Amino acid sequence: MAESDRKLTELVGRLKEAAHSNLEAVLLYGSAARGEFVEGHSDLNVLCVLGSLAAEELKRVAPVVNWWTGEHKEPAPLFFTEKELRESADVFAIELLDMQKENRVLFGKNLIAEIHVPMNLHRVQVEHEMRTALLKLRQHFVLSAGNVHELSNVMAKSISSVKTLLRHVLIAFGENAPNDAKSIFARVEEITGGEASAFEVANAMRENRAGGVAQTNPHGDIAVQYGMYLRAMERVTEALDHHAPKREWQRTAKSSS
Repeated sequence: MAESDRKLTELVGRLKEAAHSNLEAVLLYGSAARGEFVEGHSDLNVLCVLGSLAAEELKRVAPVVNWWTGEHKEPAPLFFTEKELRESADVFAIELLDMQKENRVLFGKNLIAEIHVPMNLHRVQVEHEMRTALLKLRQHFVLSAGNVHELSNVMAKSISSVKTLLRHVLIAFGENAPNDAKSIFARVEEITGGEASAFEVANAMRENRAGGVAQTNPHGDIAVQYGMYLRAMERVTEALDHHAPKREWQRTAKSSS
């Protein structure tokens, strides 16, 4: 048994012992569910569905969470009731679509499989997250004072979440989005004009970090590359906005006067 599977088995056992009948389901999502888990680098992302989220029930599972985050350095599980999961589909559209696509049931039933995700609100969330990411990248740039190491780290750290957002941009365009980075970047460029090469440079920096390679920039001036990264993000966001103008996804039609 792989070390990650052993850890997950022990986690489920401890949750069952602590929560008893209040534990309804435990699901694995993220890179481990997609088959992309890298021991020592990837996280084990877990969703727990409880019948009740009252403080006394959360207190029962708190020691398990502390053991999981402390001893194993894994992110704390997400806790929902089944009702909350269904009611959150409009604001967590990106997350739920990803969980629905790739998950592994560790205990109980797959309670997210049949949740309806409103795609008009998915598109809203994608633009919100893209614009938020772009704002943060600009702030890092102006605060870095041209520090090569800092800018390289920002690009390397950001590209994982940016890749996820780009995949969801493709979904918002009605595409059957691929999972591998190169295909995502290439298709995004075809549809939006956001240069694939800018995203590929950032992705190469991330892979170098994961592989323990010294953080260097073989692609040229880091400020230039960072600027290309920003411009690519801007083009993708603009294309998304033009593809589905805001007037087309209002919750309710305006009443005629």
